[in-house]
Amino acid sequence: MASPVDHGHAVIVHDIEITTETIRLGQLLKLANLVDSGADAKLLLAGGEVLVNGEIEIRRGRRLRVGDIVEFDDEQVRIV
Repeated sequence: MASPVDHGHAVIVHDIEITTETIRLGQLLKLANLVDSGADAKLLLAGGEVLVNGEIEIRRGRRLRVGDIVEFDDEQVRIV
């Protein structure tokens, strides 16, 4: 039987600049082109597929600030 192979996924990091003090997670996911709509964001979050600062996040309205890092799939979005 073949052993599993680690393909070593590269993580893509995007910096997203915000001009306000906070941004909602659902808005950030759309701004970063990780989802097409709020409904898509809701599904991803409900499935526990999005991490904020290394923790699973399920709240679309979670307020994010400069320095927060959002992860989905092999992509990271850093708020600057």
